[in-house]
Amino acid sequence: MGVQKKLDEDGNIIKNKARLVAKGYRQEEGIDYDETYAPVARLEAIRLLLAYASIMKFKLFQMDVKSDFLNDFIKEDVYVEQPPGFEDYKFPNHIYILKKTPYGLKQAPRSWYERLSTFLLENDFERGKIESTLFIKRVGENILLVQVYVDDIIFGSTNKSLWEGFASIMHD
Repeated sequence: MGVQKKLDEDGNIIKNKARLVAKGYRQEEGIDYDETYAPVARLEAIRLLLAYASIMKFKLFQMDVKSDFLNDFIKEDVYVEQPPGFEDYKFPNHIYILKKTPYGLKQAPRSWYERLSTFLLENDFERGKIESTLFIKRVGENILLVQVYVDDIIFGSTNKSLWEGFASIMHD
């Protein structure tokens, strides 16, 4: 269990936040349980996106998706022990099966990327042929670019209504 303290300018505690931080392993014969998957855009790809946006004279925006990233559904069974301080005294030996990905779970980046990429592809985006974390949507002469970097999204468009619509959908 992790506890974070949010402080004001004078160092006084504004609020305490508690997070369940899980350490999970999935062991199956033939599968490396140390393996993690987090789609990470190469630095060169981000530089190219910045250069392209500069040449095309459109704004880029950054969106942090931690709330969805931290609460995404997972497709596989993940079991965790009862965290210290939160034991069920009636059933001290019971374990939990997770339905969503808590912070620190290695399946979280993969789950989030699969969910986001499926959504984008179902909404007329194309995955980049060289950079799999870049998604492109063409509407007439306009283009909307979305670059995924683990739990961050960089996006921009040659058309204001395209990036505004994308930002609205992502907030919803």
